[in-house]
Amino acid sequence: MRRNLTALSNQTFDVLVIGGGIQGACIAWEATLRGLSVALLEQFDFASGTSANSLKVIHGGLRYLQTADLPRMRQSIRARQTLMRIAPHLVHPMPVLVPTYGHGTKGKEALQVALKLNDWISGDRNTSLQDPQKHIPPGQILSRQACLAQLPDLPTAGLTGAARFHDAQVYNSEQLVLAFLQSAADRGAQVANYTRVVDILIRDGQIRGVVACDHMTDHMTDHMTDHMGGDRFDIQAKTVINASGPWIHSIVAKATGTAVPSDASAPLTKAMNLITRPLFGADQQHAIGITGRAPGSRLFFIAPWRGKSMIGTWYGPDTEGIKPPVASSREITDFLKDINQAYPTFNLTLADVEWVHTGLLPSDGMSASNEMKLTKHFQLIDHRRSGIKGLLSVSAVKYTTAVDVARRAIDWVFRDRAQMPEPSRSHHTPIHGGQIDQFQTFLTTAIQTYTDTIPTPSLQRLVYNYGSTYTEVLGLLPTAQATSQKVTDHDVLTAEVRYSLQNTMPHNLSDVIFRRTELGTVGHPGHEAIQHCAQVMSEELNWSPQRRKLEIDQVKQVFKQKGIQIPPVLSVPLSPTA
Repeated sequence: MRRNLTALSNQTFDVLVIGGGIQGACIAWEATLRGLSVALLEQFDFASGTSANSLKVIHGGLRYLQTADLPRMRQSIRARQTLMRIAPHLVHPMPVLVPTYGHGTKGKEALQVALKLNDWISGDRNTSLQDPQKHIPPGQILSRQACLAQLPDLPTAGLTGAARFHDAQVYNSEQLVLAFLQSAADRGAQVANYTRVVDILIRDGQIRGVVACDHMTDHMTDHMTDHMGGDRFDIQAKTVINASGPWIHSIVAKATGTAVPSDASAPLTKAMNLITRPLFGADQQHAIGITGRAPGSRLFFIAPWRGKSMIGTWYGPDTEGIKPPVASSREITDFLKDINQAYPTFNLTLADVEWVHTGLLPSDGMSASNEMKLTKHFQLIDHRRSGIKGLLSVSAVKYTTAVDVARRAIDWVFRDRAQMPEPSRSHHTPIHGGQIDQFQTFLTTAIQTYTDTIPTPSLQRLVYNYGSTYTEVLGLLPTAQATSQKVTDHDVLTAEVRYSLQNTMPHNLSDVIFRRTELGTVGHPGHEAIQHCAQVMSEELNWSPQRRKLEIDQVKQVFKQKGIQIPPVLSVPLSPTA
């Protein structure tokens, strides 16, 4: 996957996708699978916005039983199955434990009925999954005693037991986006990050393409800053699919020549997830659903992730209008207060927060109880009604169903051209790194093969992130270490940085720290790790000492902006916990 702006400007594409998050990446993959020529532009770095804010949970739709939304539930079940099939290294089953209280809607009886219905509705959930590691077992009700054995500090007043079921978890959401993009590029798509759409080309009411701005010809681009400089060039396309998330309305405004809608007419919800110390111990396997005891309290989801706890999700109004959004200390403190009320023994403070994920999601505004309402259903908006043919906007909330939404978007492309669509193959075609028949067998074989050469935690990390292509990373080990019996964690990290530079288009140190490696996604990895990555990039890209210092300072600024405490020593997260 190489950034080639000449190739972008030298042909007319069937489809041009705006947005390099999970929705845009899946659309690009779907389009290439069905024989269309594709370009994709992302104004910052791939997966640097809301897609990096995912709670990492791939839901099977159990919660939709509350509203009897069975079609949406079935869509989620199939989507979960699809992701485990096509990305077996990145998506894995995860047990979930929800304590039961009393005998009402939060009680054991009600949840037992819900689990039975869920098992019945998802009766085919394992049918086409040949890998037994991906199978979702039936739901189960645990006794009060069994629940407390798992959660000894749980508030016991009214406790009757727990419900246990399985969803799935994404080991690395940024790598999942990159894998879809690499898959599209492998089939001929031209993709480019740090390339902003500044205008839409229209002639006689028909989309003709876009005017793009190359941020990399401006001064060094920081993914947190929206630069306006850079060279501009035209990209010709028959159809433009606008999957730019929070920027959807500004893209439409460029096309229609109208003002960008106000926050009141196009509200966005700020979503926040927190990474903290492991709240249920480093060996926690279950995600825990904790509901506040007050009437109407929301369910807080606490999932194990890379030896930490991920807590989500807090929703609030996007009052600042900053893109990407930043969570204030007040918002984080309020979230911690709600969590501590639901589970008092946590006693969480700001000092326990090791990383803050934030993103913006489409919203239907405030509810009667003064809470933000997420848009329930994805939207495919055909802008013919605004007098523009060939422009489709895609607005979606869920990571889980992105593959299915992409299929529907490309179906629209064919319908828009009055053409018979090629059958979709995205639900069973492995993406980059996904050529694995049985994940556990694959992982075990990899560990046995390199047991005397590479530290097992580092090798596990490679397999979980890169799947069947992990040996391509190993092929980039420093020469001396590649032929010795003493490969270190830092040698493996060197190979990862080199692999990303050759295959996934990082342009600055922040791209590598926060999206190409695991280093920055659970807190500060320590100065040594950051310095090491900067050194490797300096050698590969011929950075000057001044450029290297500026890159390190920008990484420090990201942590400062998040309010993350900076440790004095190295603490690289190496052991996968999927």
